[in-house]
Amino acid sequence: MGSVYDVIQELIEQQNWIALRHEIAVMDDLQLSEIISELPERDAVIVFRLLPRELSNETFINLSQEKQEQLIHGLADKKSRLTMLLNELKPDDRTALLEELPGSVAQRLIQMLTPEERYVTLELLGYPEYSVGRLMTPDYVAVKPSFTIEQTLEHIRTYGQNSETLNVIYVVDDEWKLIDDIRIREVLMAEPQMTIDDIMDHRYVALSALDDQENAIRVFQDHDRVALPVTDTEGTLLGIVTFDDVMDVAEEESTEDFHKFGSIQQAVFNPMQAKVTFLYQKRIFWLATLVFMNVFSGAAIASFEETITSVVALLFFLPLLIASGGNAGAQSATLVVRALATGDVVMSDWWRLVGKETLVSFLLGSTMALAVSLVASFRAPDIIVVVALSMVCIVLMGSVLGLLLPFVFTRFKMDPATASAPLITSLADIGGVLIYFTIATWYLNI
Repeated sequence: MGSVYDVIQELIEQQNWIALRHEIAVMDDLQLSEIISELPERDAVIVFRLLPRELSNETFINLSQEKQEQLIHGLADKKSRLTMLLNELKPDDRTALLEELPGSVAQRLIQMLTPEERYVTLELLGYPEYSVGRLMTPDYVAVKPSFTIEQTLEHIRTYGQNSETLNVIYVVDDEWKLIDDIRIREVLMAEPQMTIDDIMDHRYVALSALDDQENAIRVFQDHDRVALPVTDTEGTLLGIVTFDDVMDVAEEESTEDFHKFGSIQQAVFNPMQAKVTFLYQKRIFWLATLVFMNVFSGAAIASFEETITSVVALLFFLPLLIASGGNAGAQSATLVVRALATGDVVMSDWWRLVGKETLVSFLLGSTMALAVSLVASFRAPDIIVVVALSMVCIVLMGSVLGLLLPFVFTRFKMDPATASAPLITSLADIGGVLIYFTIATWYLNI
């Protein structure tokens, strides 16, 4: 992209608008969004103004929230162009933009919409934040059960141009209550004289406009659909949610959980733009806490000074053993945090998971004990039993700890992702030291 970027900047400096228009006209929306993202605000506005009408809408959608706001401010003196852009954006994309803007700016832009688009936008914005209603679009194709296949296809040709997707056709009654959804393939394969009622099976999945967006993620994961209908409490069809919109939400949730799992309690979406003081504040609490927790690990080692002095070889296996406990705990916690987030596991499942995890971690610990025993047979044959028993117990302890911590955090209304790998590792270190040297003291009769 570097050479194309340089050409565009050179054309802007030369004010060669005709050549610039020809240069960008052959690009697709993804290439243009990348270039506009890199350009300074003034140059980005210039390039955007020169885009063909259809291409500008798709390019705008692909830009970051910050760049979209820059373009809006830059286009403020070109009210007609901005008005056209806002009215031609898809309702769900326009809602996502407006809800991130300051209230006064959003209100000013809403006034630029046509009465019809303003009504749709205000309706979408009226749903709770993070609800399915904020994601849905009213652009879909609906038919009546009495329609023949021939009528349905004609209806699709007439009204399907602006539909978000044509993979699924929705069936409604006279009061616009959802009755069924039908894949377009079934319509195309049916005889022209057949009716929609003939090919309906009355099996469909719908979302409520008031559902949480995370619920939509779970429903899409459980059902093989490219779009799902959205209804109100009385079953009236309001709109649809598409797979790509839900995947955007899932990506944001995964990013947030990733940052939280790394001991950052609030996601930092762009560390390049975040202030140093902000990053410091978000990370210092856990790091300072873990420093003090590691003091206990040192104290535990000091309390077994006599055991260590008697058998110095014990120290050789200490890092290996306690690291195994921390790794096993981090693995277990990762699985549970993900299962809690997706809804595959609920709080009442904890006791069944403990039983299963105990068996799994025992098998894991036993396998790892065989491996460490092989090493001990060459390095320190006298303590083979000690390191083998310790490995089994430490892996068991770390795994169960990693399993239970997310449940504990959830029970106390805290995000389970806060049960981060560093926290589990520190607890496993302390427990591993105590287990290892206790077994050594007992077995070696020190």
